Amino acid sequence: MTPQRSPHTARTDNDPAGYPRRILLAVTGLAPQVVTETLYALATGPTPRALPNEVHLVTTAEGAERARLSLLSRELGWFHRLREEYQLPEIRFDETCIHVIPDADTRPLEDIRTPADNLAAADFITEQVRRLTHDPDSALHVSIAGGRKTMGFFLGYALSLFGRPQDRLSHVLVSKPFESTWQFFYPSRASRVLATQNGDNLVDAQNARVTLAEIPFVSLRHGLDERLMSGQASYREVVDAAREGLAPPAVTLHPASRRARLGRHTLTLPPAQMALYSLFARRAAAGDPPLEAPGKGIPDRAWAERYLQELRTLAGPMADLDKTERALKDGMDGDYFSQALSKLHRTLRKALGPAAGPYLIHDGGTRPRRYRLDLPPEAVHFSGDPPPD
Repeated sequence: MTPQRSPHTARTDNDPAGYPRRILLAVTGLAPQVVTETLYALATGPTPRALPNEVHLVTTAEGAERARLSLLSRELGWFHRLREEYQLPEIRFDETCIHVIPDADTRPLEDIRTPADNLAAADFITEQVRRLTHDPDSALHVSIAGGRKTMGFFLGYALSLFGRPQDRLSHVLVSKPFESTWQFFYPSRASRVLATQNGDNLVDAQNARVTLAEIPFVSLRHGLDERLMSGQASYREVVDAAREGLAPPAVTLHPASRRARLGRHTLTLPPAQMALYSLFARRAAAGDPPLEAPGKGIPDRAWAERYLQELRTLAGPMADLDKTERALKDGMDGDYFSQALSKLHRTLRKALGPAAGPYLIHDGGTRPRRYRLDLPPEAVHFSGDPPPD
């Protein structure tokens, strides 16, 4: 018997069917049929085990009313009809799963017409995708078939930003003339006659063809700061973070203020950490070779002098460095170096999150360890002016 997993246990496989929470997320406008069409295509397709057990919609105020009346009402209830006709398992979908985009004043958005409306939609859609992909036991299936084109674009792009290996992106394709027939919601098992959009023809829903076109996407999630993945962020903030993850790393140091600009992050380092980082940054800027660390328990005077020279430069002539100079009077040994480097790396990882990698001091990966800031000379700069926040 397969043991029960904790609801917070992370999964490593890529098959959506293996996840206990399988979610369909769609954007809809005035045609909520995309929900039933997508569920039908998944239920009758090659992988019915991956059928969602939860549905969420993102839409406008009018779109929400149409979805409620056509999919969930007692009179029409096409979502419930689909489940009954095709004997689908329990799927959570009620009015609480219909999410209306708010405008800049937090009022329900009637339609997306202005740049401000587009920005509100982008932020709201981004947050829905971030929230649903934050659950490690979820697999998200995103449909971009409904709503305005900008809504579909934002939804697909948000999945590229936050998507994981188990997540899927698709568009549903409906054969003519059913794609433009309001009364059509899915191919029926038995004959069901419908009037076409202009009312001058009759068609049988039994003859409709609905197929799902899965769309491959590139996930940029690995380049995002953990803070963006676990807390609310605007569409623009997340896009900027993804761009940084793809952009070549760059360092600008201002030793006098101990400010360091690493990519798009600016931080102030403690004197000891700034001195160590400046030491390696100067070598990177000059194209110098890596440095072997001082030996464990073996004081190295050359290492101590390199470090103290940087510390004196940034601390100024009036600084009290007696304690540090006494500790290094015989040289710097391996323990002192390792502790200083560990503190620097903790600071960088806390400030930069996953983006810290290129900015750490690397040891070369083989013995003897040789340390360097592994950036090309043109990526490292020293400035007389402190970098902006």
